[in-house]
Amino acid sequence: MNDKRRTVELVVVGGLIGVLAVLSVMKGNPGNMGICIACFIRDIVGGLGLHRAEVVQYIRPEIIGIVLGAMAISVVQKEFKPRAGSAPLLRFVIGFFVMVGALVFLGCPTRMLLRLAGGDLNAIFGLAGFVAGVGVGIFFLQKGYSLKRSYKSSAIEGSVISIMQVVLLVLLMSGAGFILFSQEGPGSKHAPILWSLIVGLVVGVGAQKTRMCTAGSFRDIIMFKDFTLFWGIFSTFVFALIMNIVMKKFNLSFAEQPVAHMDGLWNFLGMVVVGFGAILLGGCPLRQLVLAGEGNVDSAITVIGLAVGAAFAHNFGLASSPKGPTPAGQMAVVIALIVFVVIGFMNIRKDNGFITK
Repeated sequence: MNDKRRTVELVVVGGLIGVLAVLSVMKGNPGNMGICIACFIRDIVGGLGLHRAEVVQYIRPEIIGIVLGAMAISVVQKEFKPRAGSAPLLRFVIGFFVMVGALVFLGCPTRMLLRLAGGDLNAIFGLAGFVAGVGVGIFFLQKGYSLKRSYKSSAIEGSVISIMQVVLLVLLMSGAGFILFSQEGPGSKHAPILWSLIVGLVVGVGAQKTRMCTAGSFRDIIMFKDFTLFWGIFSTFVFALIMNIVMKKFNLSFAEQPVAHMDGLWNFLGMVVVGFGAILLGGCPLRQLVLAGEGNVDSAITVIGLAVGAAFAHNFGLASSPKGPTPAGQMAVVIALIVFVVIGFMNIRKDNGFITK
């Protein structure tokens, strides 16, 4: 695929994501949260009863659709290639802390763009932090950071994460008695199931086909002066902005933004964790979902790390609220940054081996 054609595809897919995200809010999703990988995984974890925050519990069909959409298109294009073995436990740990950082900010990189497009000026600090985190990650890449290579795995192992999504969809559609549904708060706000599932499928197919990745966009700009991937996320922002203005959902301010807080320092540092972790992982949370759908078991382990991080964050008071970050959440962000630096240095390779001095 030539660069011009890929750029066009990225603009189209990014724009479609922006439009669908705003329409999803119009159909019931929380404000500036038409699509949020971190928030929606957190809600699913709550829906399964793995955390006790009653206001964020719901099985989000968007996540199900993204994984299944990515799997379907990868199978059609003969790109479904199960593989595993690239430091899965480290990826779990990084995924865990990426989720903690996202929940201190209150959103993943995708929601960061949507918050900006809705006029939430607090997200500017998040964007600055995310780019800074990507920059720190690039420092380690340039020093030789790399997790070990993955190896071919079985089709059934590569399909487990997708099978789990089918099970979740069945549980949601059947109204299983043990599934928890928020009666108030963000978890109680959701678009119709079929709409949300279709949105997820579209995002999954589009993101798989274009390799869209927020962290990869800024990585390519900083390292290679290549803006190709960037046009996808920029298109998401522009089209969401236009839709918000048209639908009279644009509110330019710091105060009274939906599911957001105004602590600039911790908005910044929370997203430093997300950007840094995304580079260590090789992709943002959306990219990890797509890779998991393609059969990448290591990315599936990362997604499980994100889920466990969400449960831990809400069970132990790490997640922020509209009132601001918690002391425990602030401490967790600092710990995350220390852990990432240690992982970064311990996985710098030289002459095909680990540096031991």
